[in-house]
Amino acid sequence: MKIIRRYMNNRLRNFNYLIGCEDTKQAIALDPLDGEAMVALAAEQGWQIKAIINTHEHHDHIEGNPVVKAATGAEIWAGEHAIGRIPNVDRGLKANEEIELGSMRFKVLPTPGHTPVHVCLLTLSEPTPILFSGDTLFNACAGNCFNGGNVDDMYESFKRELEPLPDETILYPGHDYMKNNLGFSLNCEPGNKDALYWQGQVDPLSPDSMPYMTLGQERTYNPFLRLNSASLHQQLSKDTELTDERSVFKHLRALRDKW
Repeated sequence: MKIIRRYMNNRLRNFNYLIGCEDTKQAIALDPLDGEAMVALAAEQGWQIKAIINTHEHHDHIEGNPVVKAATGAEIWAGEHAIGRIPNVDRGLKANEEIELGSMRFKVLPTPGHTPVHVCLLTLSEPTPILFSGDTLFNACAGNCFNGGNVDDMYESFKRELEPLPDETILYPGHDYMKNNLGFSLNCEPGNKDALYWQGQVDPLSPDSMPYMTLGQERTYNPFLRLNSASLHQQLSKDTELTDERSVFKHLRALRDKW
């Protein structure tokens, strides 16, 4: 498997991914915003896009679907509950279904929260797991719940689907928000040495050069993955009473919504 990440240089700071099987030269266009760019990139690699996969229905994750489909004949795959929300879905993916293309294998993780139909993809065919997290998990943050989402669903998705994943899992998020999110992390946990370190590391980098972080690394500075951190609790409890992990998660999301 070869993964090509492209920063879309748009206001929402999207990443698009082209995922190719190097054995069969078949490829997946994941959440294409710029369809022409994805088609051209596949041609450069000598790949044939066979599937378009959308993590969810927001326009910046499906806008390139028609162009890619028209140019390649690729099917559109999305979570089964996205049928009717995403135009012309050919295959509805079920929760925990395993999907294959060439030698590539993925598990479909149901991750409602950002929207009710959101799914993530977890590789099953690679020695090191890779998580394509869409708008559920970002570097140093969680996705918002503004447009039809639900923060309780997001919390449940984190606990059920993301918490069990091993530390070595590599994160491929749907947007580049790392610099800003690290600032939020330090606002919530000012003494976090890992957040300070990575803030310094990424400050001079362009979006195209942002690092690929593991979940183990994220768990050292992402407040949404540090719900039991004593230093985080100490800082947050200045604002409100926190009774359990869910209340910490929801308070973090409310803070980030205004930050």
